[in-house]
Amino acid sequence: MELALEAAMNASTTIAERVQRLRDEVAEVARSANRNPSEIAIVAVSKLQPREFVFEAFAAGIRAFGENHVQEAVPKFAGLPHSAERHFIGHVQTNKAKAMVAEFDLVQSIDRLDAGLALAKAARARGAATRVLLQLNISSTERYGLQPEQAPEIAERLRAEGLEVDGTMAIGPHTGDRTTIREAFLRAAEAHQRVGGQILSLGMSADWPIAVECGSTLIRVGTAIFGPRPNKGGTPA
Repeated sequence: MELALEAAMNASTTIAERVQRLRDEVAEVARSANRNPSEIAIVAVSKLQPREFVFEAFAAGIRAFGENHVQEAVPKFAGLPHSAERHFIGHVQTNKAKAMVAEFDLVQSIDRLDAGLALAKAARARGAATRVLLQLNISSTERYGLQPEQAPEIAERLRAEGLEVDGTMAIGPHTGDRTTIREAFLRAAEAHQRVGGQILSLGMSADWPIAVECGSTLIRVGTAIFGPRPNKGGTPA
């Protein structure tokens, strides 16, 4: 019932209104956790959303956008001002490494060594620095990601290959149990300290407040900004 109500509310408000509401909520949660709201960035996840929604979000002040698929991101992000950051947040396919290096400012989802090595090779060939995050697996329901204890060694290896490993990312458990989510996020935050870097990317539309309380510096939000996600047939999911 709560999700249905939220979807109805999202459908009746504009993207600019949702962005402002989200910013206000982030600020409130941050202050309650004795954090500075300016420490927490928002990435608008535009998967399956129309291109015009991305530009509306940019006009509302969002400056980072995330996509799961290269082929969807390229036409959708075309024409965005240079001040907009483009983040890849989906599963890394090594045969798309060249396109990722060319199209994205940050690849958040390095979930295994060979994915990182493929991006490092593509970055060297392009002669450009490439920023990445290591994806940590902190949930039994998640298919992808490095075990937290593996992450520092992988980070060291990829930095030696020339990648800018700027932190970590993780997807929280698919559960409504706040204690389980908090424990998983704290595990990610501890691993992040050992990996190093400026970015701890934790939290999505359903669990970002817990992520902020656990130290996240970047939240990945889709429906709270864009409303219900359309299915591939074009109707809201």
